[in-house]
Amino acid sequence: MSQSKKNNILVGDIGNTETKIFFRNNKIEKKIALKSNEMIYSKIKSKVLFLKKFNIKDKAVFCSVVPSNFRIIKKVFERELKIKIVELKNIYKNKIIKLKVNKKQIGSDRLANAISVFNKKNNFIVVDFGTATTFDVIIKDVYWGGIIAPGVNLSLKNLISKAELIPKINLSQTKIVIGKNTKQAVVSGFYWGYSGLIEKIISKISKITKKNFKIILTGGLAHLFKTNIRLNVLVDKNLTIKGLIKAHKILNK
Repeated sequence: MSQSKKNNILVGDIGNTETKIFFRNNKIEKKIALKSNEMIYSKIKSKVLFLKKFNIKDKAVFCSVVPSNFRIIKKVFERELKIKIVELKNIYKNKIIKLKVNKKQIGSDRLANAISVFNKKNNFIVVDFGTATTFDVIIKDVYWGGIIAPGVNLSLKNLISKAELIPKINLSQTKIVIGKNTKQAVVSGFYWGYSGLIEKIISKISKITKKNFKIILTGGLAHLFKTNIRLNVLVDKNLTIKGLIKAHKILNK
């Protein structure tokens, strides 16, 4: 096999609102983003057809929380590009990180996040701001489980849709606690409310496990909460993709 074929890495993260596909070899690096409403055969084909020229032989590793979208992407890749796609959770056999939970009960994106951070020396809590706000606990090389809380944006959109007098609001950082109008009050409630939720859950995890943790924030709103959480945290928006790349290298050995 040629050197370029060996270095081909193709992974993807299929989420509720967006699908991210990442390709890298020793010459180029390409990121593709597809919104949920673009998940149709012809649209996907037009975005990924350029990959055909790289003659990719390794299996592409994807994580997905939307089975119907995974099936469409799988069909496009296998029919148009002759690339086999596997779903991380379906092929995972404790080769990388040990699981203290039923594999069927953990989302593939959360598994990818855990794979991304673990290093056998440190303990991690990964907070992912997606459709849900999730907390995943990794102690050394073991994934112990996690917590699923309502997603920030999902909760905000639901409140706006149910309360006629609340205007459309884009969440932002704020120093205001006691709002002087509806917008200020809602922003304060979500910003300080979720900041408190994050700190409290992390504190409870640390107390129950009697461990010290490194805290990693990822997902679309990670930057929003980093500065106000009274903990030493790191932000890595590419955490899921990094975990998939790590899994790809091990599973395609």
